[in-house]
Amino acid sequence: MDWPPLPDYGCIPRWPQNGQAFIHPDDVTIATRCFPSERVFRRDRFDGTYYHYSYGSVRFRLRPSMWLKVTPDGIDISDHVETIGASLQRELFVAQVWGMYFIRRKGCILYRLRRGDTHVPRLYTATNLRLLTDKTKVRPGDTAYPEPKWSGDGDLLKGVDL
Repeated sequence: MDWPPLPDYGCIPRWPQNGQAFIHPDDVTIATRCFPSERVFRRDRFDGTYYHYSYGSVRFRLRPSMWLKVTPDGIDISDHVETIGASLQRELFVAQVWGMYFIRRKGCILYRLRRGDTHVPRLYTATNLRLLTDKTKVRPGDTAYPEPKWSGDGDLLKGVDL
């Protein structure tokens, strides 16, 4: 069977019909508090029996089961983001993401933010946020620096024009 490429994102908006047998026995108390809900979970890996899910620092394992796959925006829980203003109608600030929720009627993920210990009451879409750390790629450096030459007598700067 072909398994989906991981990590992937989704939510479990309804309780599966067949009870709790799909939850790893050690994770029942954690998992039953996390769903059913609109929270966007990340599936990190598959060990052959269970998918390993995460939601921030919360971790649990589930057997393959139905879930609503969600297209990620590149923002994850614990990322630092900056809000983007809209014609002076929104306050600009830097915050940390502490919640992700998929709203089906809007068809997008809404993010809950925290500034220090204060929870921001408003939810934000990815279009209202700018990720402060680019996780996708780091471009190679393009500056050629001269290599220092060792003269052997302990003076690294010998022959270097300052």
